[in-house]
Amino acid sequence: MKSESRRSFLLSGVAVPTAGLASIPSGPARSAPAPLSAAPSQVTYRTLGKTGLKASTVGYGCMITSDPAVIARAVDMGINYFDTSRGYQNGQNERMVGEALGARRKNIFLSTKEDARDKAGALAELDTSLKELNTDYLDVWLLHGKSSAQDITDELLDALHTARRQGKVRFIGVSTHNLPAITDRVIETKLDVVQAQYNFASDASYGPAIEKLAQAGVGLVAMKVMARARRGRGAAAQSRPQRPASFPEAALKWALKSPAIATTVPSMTDMDQLEQNFRAMTGPFTDADARILAARLEEIRPYFCRMCGRCEGKCPQGLPVADIVRFVMYADGYGQFALGRENFQKMPVECQHVRCSDCATCAIKCPNGVNVAARLIRAQQLFA
Repeated sequence: MKSESRRSFLLSGVAVPTAGLASIPSGPARSAPAPLSAAPSQVTYRTLGKTGLKASTVGYGCMITSDPAVIARAVDMGINYFDTSRGYQNGQNERMVGEALGARRKNIFLSTKEDARDKAGALAELDTSLKELNTDYLDVWLLHGKSSAQDITDELLDALHTARRQGKVRFIGVSTHNLPAITDRVIETKLDVVQAQYNFASDASYGPAIEKLAQAGVGLVAMKVMARARRGRGAAAQSRPQRPASFPEAALKWALKSPAIATTVPSMTDMDQLEQNFRAMTGPFTDADARILAARLEEIRPYFCRMCGRCEGKCPQGLPVADIVRFVMYADGYGQFALGRENFQKMPVECQHVRCSDCATCAIKCPNGVNVAARLIRAQQLFA
Protein backbone atom coordinates (compact mmCIF):
# COMPACT_ATOMS: atom_id res chain seq x y z
CA MET A 1 0.00 0.00 0.00
CA LYS A 2 2.82 2.40 0.86
CA SER A 3 4.51 1.91 -2.52
CA GLU A 4 1.22 2.47 -4.32
CA SER A 5 0.59 5.62 -2.29
CA ARG A 6 4.05 6.94 -3.12
CA ARG A 7 3.54 6.19 -6.81
CA SER A 8 0.27 8.12 -6.74
CA PHE A 9 2.06 11.03 -5.05
CA LEU A 10 4.74 11.03 -7.72
CA LEU A 11 2.18 10.97 -10.50
CA SER A 12 -0.16 13.54 -9.05
CA GLY A 13 2.17 16.12 -7.52
CA VAL A 14 0.62 18.66 -5.19
CA ALA A 15 -2.82 19.97 -6.10
CA VAL A 16 -2.70 23.69 -5.41
CA PRO A 17 -5.57 25.98 -6.43
CA THR A 18 -4.54 28.40 -9.14
CA ALA A 19 -7.22 30.96 -8.38
CA GLY A 20 -5.64 34.33 -7.81
CA LEU A 21 -2.18 33.35 -9.04
CA ALA A 22 -2.70 35.07 -12.37
CA SER A 23 -3.92 38.30 -10.81
CA ILE A 24 -1.15 38.88 -8.28
CA PRO A 25 -0.37 42.60 -7.99
CA SER A 26 2.84 43.87 -9.51
CA GLY A 27 5.85 44.62 -7.31
CA PRO A 28 7.82 47.81 -6.64
CA ALA A 29 8.79 50.27 -9.32
CA ARG A 30 12.06 48.72 -10.59
CA SER A 31 11.49 47.42 -14.09
CA ALA A 32 11.33 43.68 -14.77
CA PRO A 33 14.47 42.18 -16.34
CA ALA A 34 14.42 41.41 -20.03
CA PRO A 35 15.37 37.81 -20.92
CA LEU A 36 18.21 37.41 -23.40
CA SER A 37 17.33 33.91 -24.59
CA ALA A 38 18.05 33.00 -28.17
CA ALA A 39 15.01 30.68 -27.96
CA PRO A 40 12.45 32.53 -25.80
CA SER A 41 9.72 29.99 -26.57
CA GLN A 42 11.69 27.48 -24.46
CA VAL A 43 11.56 29.66 -21.35
CA THR A 44 8.51 29.67 -19.11
CA TYR A 45 7.85 32.22 -16.39
CA ARG A 46 5.62 32.34 -13.32
CA THR A 47 4.72 35.08 -10.88
CA LEU A 48 6.52 34.81 -7.53
CA GLY A 49 3.53 35.27 -5.25
CA LYS A 50 2.57 38.80 -4.32
CA THR A 51 5.99 40.16 -5.34
CA GLY A 52 4.89 40.36 -8.96
CA LEU A 53 8.34 39.16 -10.12
CA LYS A 54 8.10 37.06 -13.29
CA ALA A 55 10.68 34.35 -12.63
CA SER A 56 11.86 31.66 -15.03
CA THR A 57 10.45 28.38 -13.75
CA VAL A 58 13.95 26.92 -13.76
CA GLY A 59 16.21 29.28 -11.86
CA TYR A 60 19.82 28.83 -10.78
CA GLY A 61 21.11 27.72 -7.40
CA CYS A 62 24.71 28.95 -7.28
CA MET A 63 25.84 27.11 -4.12
CA ILE A 64 28.33 24.71 -5.74
CA THR A 65 29.09 26.60 -8.95
CA SER A 66 32.71 27.55 -9.51
CA ASP A 67 32.64 28.36 -13.23
CA PRO A 68 31.30 31.89 -13.82
CA ALA A 69 30.84 31.14 -17.52
CA VAL A 70 27.95 28.79 -16.70
CA ILE A 71 26.15 31.57 -14.82
CA ALA A 72 26.70 34.03 -17.66
CA ARG A 73 25.40 31.51 -20.19
CA ALA A 74 22.30 30.86 -18.06
CA VAL A 75 21.39 34.55 -18.18
CA ASP A 76 21.86 34.62 -21.96
CA MET A 77 19.50 31.62 -22.25
CA GLY A 78 16.73 33.46 -20.40
CA ILE A 79 17.09 32.11 -16.85
CA ASN A 80 16.45 35.12 -14.64
CA TYR A 81 16.32 33.97 -10.99
CA PHE A 82 19.65 33.39 -9.23
CA ASP A 83 20.12 32.32 -5.61
CA THR A 84 23.25 32.38 -3.46
CA SER A 85 24.08 32.90 0.22
CA ARG A 86 26.58 34.78 2.36
CA GLY A 87 28.04 31.53 3.68
CA TYR A 88 28.38 29.50 0.48
CA GLN A 89 31.93 28.39 -0.37
CA ASN A 90 33.25 30.01 2.80
CA GLY A 91 31.89 33.37 1.72
CA GLN A 92 33.39 33.31 -1.78
CA ASN A 93 30.30 32.28 -3.76
CA GLU A 94 28.69 35.73 -3.74
CA ARG A 95 31.86 37.30 -5.10
CA MET A 96 32.01 34.80 -7.96
CA VAL A 97 28.31 35.33 -8.74
CA GLY A 98 28.77 39.11 -8.78
CA GLU A 99 31.69 38.86 -11.16
CA ALA A 100 29.86 36.39 -13.38
CA LEU A 101 26.78 38.57 -13.67
CA GLY A 102 28.57 41.86 -14.26
CA ALA A 103 26.37 44.06 -16.44
CA ARG A 104 23.89 41.18 -16.72
CA ARG A 105 22.74 42.01 -13.18
CA LYS A 106 20.06 44.32 -14.59
CA ASN A 107 18.53 41.40 -16.51
CA ILE A 108 17.94 39.08 -13.56
CA PHE A 109 16.38 38.73 -10.12
CA LEU A 110 19.00 38.19 -7.43
CA SER A 111 18.44 36.46 -4.09
CA THR A 112 20.81 35.81 -1.22
CA LYS A 113 20.52 34.62 2.37
CA GLU A 114 21.99 35.58 5.75
CA ASP A 115 22.96 33.45 8.74
CA ALA A 116 23.26 35.97 11.58
CA ARG A 117 21.34 35.54 14.83
CA ASP A 118 20.64 39.19 15.59
CA LYS A 119 19.64 42.37 13.78
CA ALA A 120 23.04 44.03 13.78
CA GLY A 121 24.75 40.93 12.46
CA ALA A 122 22.12 40.43 9.76
CA LEU A 123 22.39 44.00 8.48
CA ALA A 124 26.18 43.77 8.51
CA GLU A 125 25.98 40.57 6.45
CA LEU A 126 23.64 42.31 4.02
CA ASP A 127 26.13 45.12 3.44
CA THR A 128 28.85 42.55 2.80
CA SER A 129 26.59 40.67 0.38
CA LEU A 130 25.81 43.82 -1.58
CA LYS A 131 29.51 44.62 -1.86
CA GLU A 132 30.49 41.10 -2.93
CA LEU A 133 27.61 40.83 -5.42
CA ASN A 134 28.51 44.24 -6.83
CA THR A 135 24.95 45.53 -6.58
CA ASP A 136 23.16 48.23 -4.61
CA TYR A 137 20.05 46.17 -3.95
CA LEU A 138 18.71 42.63 -3.74
CA ASP A 139 15.44 41.49 -5.25
CA VAL A 140 14.96 38.91 -2.48
CA TRP A 141 16.70 38.69 0.91
CA LEU A 142 16.10 35.61 3.05
CA LEU A 143 16.72 34.45 6.59
CA HIS A 144 18.68 31.26 6.01
CA GLY A 145 17.68 27.75 7.07
CA LYS A 146 14.97 28.41 9.65
CA SER A 147 13.48 25.11 10.82
CA SER A 148 10.92 26.30 13.35
CA ALA A 149 8.61 29.23 14.00
CA GLN A 150 10.80 30.17 16.97
CA ASP A 151 13.79 30.60 14.65
CA ILE A 152 12.02 33.46 12.86
CA THR A 153 12.56 35.94 15.66
CA ASP A 154 11.11 39.42 15.94
CA GLU A 155 14.64 40.81 15.92
CA LEU A 156 15.52 39.15 12.63
CA LEU A 157 12.20 40.25 11.15
CA ASP A 158 13.06 43.79 12.18
CA ALA A 159 16.33 43.44 10.25
CA LEU A 160 14.41 42.40 7.13
CA HIS A 161 12.00 45.32 7.36
CA THR A 162 14.80 47.78 8.13
CA ALA A 163 16.69 46.69 5.02
CA ARG A 164 13.58 47.11 2.91
CA ARG A 165 12.91 50.60 4.28
CA GLN A 166 16.51 51.50 3.43
CA GLY A 167 15.95 50.42 -0.17
CA LYS A 168 18.58 47.69 0.01
CA VAL A 169 16.11 44.85 -0.63
CA ARG A 170 12.85 44.66 -2.53
CA PHE A 171 11.26 41.57 -0.99
CA ILE A 172 11.91 39.57 2.17
CA GLY A 173 11.46 36.01 3.30
CA VAL A 174 12.99 32.86 4.68
CA SER A 175 14.56 29.61 3.51
CA THR A 176 13.75 26.33 5.22
CA HIS A 177 14.22 22.58 5.15
CA ASN A 178 11.03 22.08 7.17
CA LEU A 179 8.25 23.95 5.42
CA PRO A 180 5.23 22.69 7.45
CA ALA A 181 6.87 23.87 10.70
CA ILE A 182 7.11 27.53 9.64
CA THR A 183 4.04 27.99 7.43
CA ASP A 184 1.83 29.74 10.00
CA ARG A 185 4.67 31.99 11.15
CA VAL A 186 5.40 33.07 7.56
CA ILE A 187 1.76 34.02 6.99
CA GLU A 188 1.44 35.71 10.38
CA THR A 189 4.50 37.90 9.75
CA LYS A 190 3.51 38.67 6.13
CA LEU A 191 6.76 37.54 4.54
CA ASP A 192 6.91 37.72 0.74
CA VAL A 193 8.92 34.64 -0.23
CA VAL A 194 9.74 31.16 1.09
CA GLN A 195 12.50 29.06 -0.40
CA ALA A 196 11.95 25.49 0.70
CA GLN A 197 13.35 22.02 0.21
CA TYR A 198 10.76 20.41 -2.04
CA ASN A 199 11.11 17.35 -4.23
CA PHE A 200 9.62 14.00 -5.20
CA ALA A 201 10.78 12.55 -1.86
CA SER A 202 9.16 15.26 0.29
CA ASP A 203 6.82 14.26 3.08
CA ALA A 204 3.10 14.38 2.23
CA SER A 205 2.64 17.19 4.77
CA TYR A 206 4.31 19.57 2.33
CA GLY A 207 1.24 19.55 0.10
CA PRO A 208 -1.12 21.32 2.53
CA ALA A 209 1.67 23.70 3.57
CA ILE A 210 2.28 24.75 -0.03
CA GLU A 211 -1.43 25.20 -0.65
CA LYS A 212 -1.82 27.38 2.45
CA LEU A 213 1.10 29.60 1.51
CA ALA A 214 -0.08 29.94 -2.08
CA GLN A 215 -3.52 31.03 -0.95
CA ALA A 216 -1.85 33.68 1.23
CA GLY A 217 0.07 35.03 -1.78
CA VAL A 218 3.50 33.90 -0.58
CA GLY A 219 6.00 33.33 -3.40
CA LEU A 220 7.42 29.79 -3.37
CA VAL A 221 10.90 28.79 -4.55
CA ALA A 222 11.77 25.08 -4.56
CA MET A 223 15.31 24.05 -3.64
CA LYS A 224 16.96 20.64 -3.21
CA VAL A 225 14.73 19.49 -6.06
CA MET A 226 17.07 16.60 -6.96
CA ALA A 227 16.94 15.04 -3.47
CA ARG A 228 20.67 14.39 -3.51
CA ALA A 229 21.71 12.00 -0.78
CA ARG A 230 25.13 10.64 -1.68
CA ARG A 231 27.73 10.72 -4.41
CA GLY A 232 29.31 7.70 -6.05
CA ARG A 233 32.61 6.52 -4.59
CA GLY A 234 34.58 3.31 -4.91
CA ALA A 235 33.35 -0.26 -5.41
CA ALA A 236 30.24 0.22 -3.29
CA ALA A 237 29.18 3.14 -5.45
CA GLN A 238 29.76 1.16 -8.63
CA SER A 239 27.41 -1.58 -7.40
CA ARG A 240 24.51 0.88 -7.08
CA PRO A 241 22.26 1.51 -10.10
CA GLN A 242 23.25 4.51 -12.15
CA ARG A 243 20.92 7.48 -12.19
CA PRO A 244 19.29 7.84 -15.64
CA ALA A 245 20.48 10.80 -17.69
CA SER A 246 16.87 12.04 -17.77
CA PHE A 247 16.56 12.09 -13.96
CA PRO A 248 17.23 15.83 -13.45
CA GLU A 249 14.54 16.73 -15.96
CA ALA A 250 12.08 14.36 -14.31
CA ALA A 251 12.81 15.77 -10.85
CA LEU A 252 12.41 19.36 -12.02
CA LYS A 253 9.23 18.63 -13.94
CA TRP A 254 7.78 16.95 -10.84
CA ALA A 255 8.40 20.05 -8.70
CA LEU A 256 6.95 22.32 -11.37
CA LYS A 257 3.74 20.28 -11.60
CA SER A 258 2.54 22.36 -8.66
CA PRO A 259 1.38 25.73 -10.05
CA ALA A 260 2.27 27.34 -6.72
CA ILE A 261 5.99 26.73 -7.29
CA ALA A 262 7.11 29.86 -9.13
CA THR A 263 10.69 28.79 -9.69
CA THR A 264 13.24 26.13 -8.79
CA VAL A 265 16.92 26.66 -7.97
CA PRO A 266 18.81 23.47 -8.87
CA SER A 267 22.58 23.50 -8.49
CA MET A 268 24.51 23.52 -11.76
CA THR A 269 28.25 23.18 -12.20
CA ASP A 270 28.76 22.91 -15.97
CA MET A 271 27.17 23.61 -19.33
CA ASP A 272 25.81 20.08 -19.69
CA GLN A 273 23.85 20.36 -16.45
CA LEU A 274 22.61 23.79 -17.48
CA GLU A 275 21.32 22.52 -20.83
CA GLN A 276 19.74 19.46 -19.21
CA ASN A 277 17.91 21.46 -16.56
CA PHE A 278 16.86 24.09 -19.09
CA ARG A 279 14.99 21.42 -21.04
CA ALA A 280 12.78 20.72 -18.03
CA MET A 281 10.85 23.92 -18.74
CA THR A 282 9.20 22.26 -21.72
CA GLY A 283 7.31 19.00 -21.90
CA PRO A 284 4.82 17.35 -19.53
CA PHE A 285 5.58 15.13 -16.56
CA THR A 286 5.02 11.58 -17.83
CA ASP A 287 4.60 8.06 -16.50
CA ALA A 288 8.18 7.42 -17.61
CA ASP A 289 9.32 10.33 -15.42
CA ALA A 290 7.36 8.88 -12.50
CA ARG A 291 9.04 5.50 -12.93
CA ILE A 292 12.48 7.14 -12.94
CA LEU A 293 11.71 8.98 -9.71
CA ALA A 294 10.18 5.93 -8.04
CA ALA A 295 13.35 3.95 -8.71
CA ARG A 296 15.48 6.81 -7.42
CA LEU A 297 13.34 7.06 -4.30
CA GLU A 298 14.07 3.44 -3.42
CA GLU A 299 17.78 4.00 -4.02
CA ILE A 300 18.05 6.99 -1.67
CA ARG A 301 15.63 5.73 0.99
CA PRO A 302 18.37 4.79 3.53
CA TYR A 303 20.11 8.17 3.15
CA PHE A 304 17.65 10.97 2.38
CA CYS A 305 15.71 12.76 5.12
CA ARG A 306 12.25 13.88 3.99
CA MET A 307 12.02 16.36 6.89
CA CYS A 308 8.75 14.89 8.13
CA GLY A 309 9.59 15.94 11.71
CA ARG A 310 8.66 12.62 13.33
CA CYS A 311 12.08 12.18 14.92
CA GLU A 312 12.12 15.60 16.55
CA GLY A 313 12.91 15.46 20.27
CA LYS A 314 13.13 11.66 20.35
CA CYS A 315 16.90 11.15 20.59
CA PRO A 316 17.83 10.37 24.24
CA GLN A 317 21.11 12.26 23.68
CA GLY A 318 19.27 15.36 22.47
CA LEU A 319 20.62 15.27 18.92
CA PRO A 320 18.78 17.23 16.17
CA VAL A 321 18.56 14.11 14.02
CA ALA A 322 17.07 15.56 10.84
CA ASP A 323 19.56 18.43 10.80
CA ILE A 324 22.55 16.11 11.17
CA VAL A 325 21.32 13.87 8.35
CA ARG A 326 21.10 17.02 6.23
CA PHE A 327 24.68 18.01 7.14
CA VAL A 328 25.86 14.65 5.81
CA MET A 329 23.87 15.28 2.65
CA TYR A 330 25.88 18.46 2.05
CA ALA A 331 29.10 16.47 2.17
CA ASP A 332 28.04 13.23 0.47
CA GLY A 333 25.39 14.56 -1.89
CA TYR A 334 26.81 17.90 -2.95
CA GLY A 335 30.52 17.50 -2.25
CA GLN A 336 30.32 20.43 0.17
CA PHE A 337 32.28 19.01 3.13
CA ALA A 338 33.09 22.46 4.53
CA LEU A 339 29.41 23.45 4.54
CA GLY A 340 28.43 20.26 6.33
CA ARG A 341 31.17 20.66 8.92
CA GLU A 342 30.34 24.32 9.47
CA ASN A 343 26.73 23.46 10.24
CA PHE A 344 27.75 20.55 12.47
CA GLN A 345 30.03 22.83 14.47
CA LYS A 346 27.22 25.32 15.02
CA MET A 347 25.41 22.75 17.15
CA PRO A 348 25.73 22.95 20.95
CA VAL A 349 29.04 21.49 22.11
CA GLU A 350 27.33 18.69 24.00
CA CYS A 351 25.69 17.52 20.74
CA GLN A 352 29.02 17.59 18.92
CA HIS A 353 30.52 15.29 21.56
CA VAL A 354 27.85 12.57 21.31
CA ARG A 355 29.02 9.35 19.66
CA CYS A 356 26.15 7.22 18.38
CA SER A 357 28.44 4.19 18.16
CA ASP A 358 28.32 4.13 21.96
CA CYS A 359 24.58 3.35 21.92
CA ALA A 360 23.62 -0.32 21.84
CA THR A 361 20.57 0.47 19.71
CA CYS A 362 19.20 3.62 18.11
CA ALA A 363 16.00 5.00 19.59
CA ILE A 364 15.03 6.58 16.28
CA LYS A 365 13.16 4.40 13.81
CA CYS A 366 12.58 6.46 10.70
CA PRO A 367 9.14 5.76 9.19
CA ASN A 368 10.57 6.53 5.74
CA GLY A 369 13.43 4.05 5.94
CA VAL A 370 16.45 6.27 6.66
CA ASN A 371 19.22 4.36 8.42
CA VAL A 372 19.47 6.99 11.13
CA ALA A 373 22.26 5.45 13.20
CA ALA A 374 24.48 5.00 10.14
CA ARG A 375 23.88 8.57 8.99
CA LEU A 376 24.64 10.06 12.40
CA ILE A 377 27.77 7.97 12.82
CA ARG A 378 28.87 9.06 9.35
CA ALA A 379 28.43 12.71 10.38
CA GLN A 380 30.42 12.23 13.57
CA GLN A 381 33.22 10.53 11.64
CA LEU A 382 33.32 13.31 9.08
CA PHE A 383 32.84 16.43 11.16
CA ALA A 384 33.59 15.83 14.86
